[in-house]
Amino acid sequence: MINIKNLCYTYTNSKPYILDRINLKIEKGSYVSILGENGSAKSTLVRLILNLLKPNNGEIIISTSKIAYVAQKVENFNAQFPITVYEMLNCHRKVLKLKDKNLILKSLQAVDMESHIHTLIGNLSGGQQQKIFIARSLIGDPELLILDEPSTGVDNQSMEDLYGIIKGLNINLGITVVSVEHNLKAALDNSTNIFEMSNRSGILYTIHDYKNKLKQERR
Repeated sequence: MINIKNLCYTYTNSKPYILDRINLKIEKGSYVSILGENGSAKSTLVRLILNLLKPNNGEIIISTSKIAYVAQKVENFNAQFPITVYEMLNCHRKVLKLKDKNLILKSLQAVDMESHIHTLIGNLSGGQQQKIFIARSLIGDPELLILDEPSTGVDNQSMEDLYGIIKGLNINLGITVVSVEHNLKAALDNSTNIFEMSNRSGILYTIHDYKNKLKQERR
């Protein structure tokens, strides 16, 4: 699905690189969580995958053009924000030039939010809003879903529901998931692989190997 070879990147166009010879292969149908300390360039890597930034060296090969992105949630909409869930998703459908209006209901059903189709987006909780953003990303029937810290600003109960939905999309619909994470527990509970970033590079682990690594470090 994604093959990154010897990727190097710097915002200044001069060394040192903030990403230095990254090699990462993400298989179709996997769920990869990207972990790392603040400043380890996790979000920069995502921007490169999304082609929002261009590598200084190396290449990123993606075997699908059906890619959806859910950005980090910064704040809730104001309760008076004058747009309904349906209107928000319908605008996205039009941007994608898709004719089938039934895609809106289908995407809401996938995140268990169809009962809120005519609710003002500002009247939803933070967790509900994040589900709507995921629903919006599903309208184009993506094969690859990329998320940036999806549980930011979400309470614990909503967090469990949210990750249950993301995992369900991965298992039941076969959507490949790549998620930048600060939530270690969610990464361990849901991922098939962990890509741990440090020292301007990273290592891809199976979830089994990463859990063993953590056990060794805690001894």
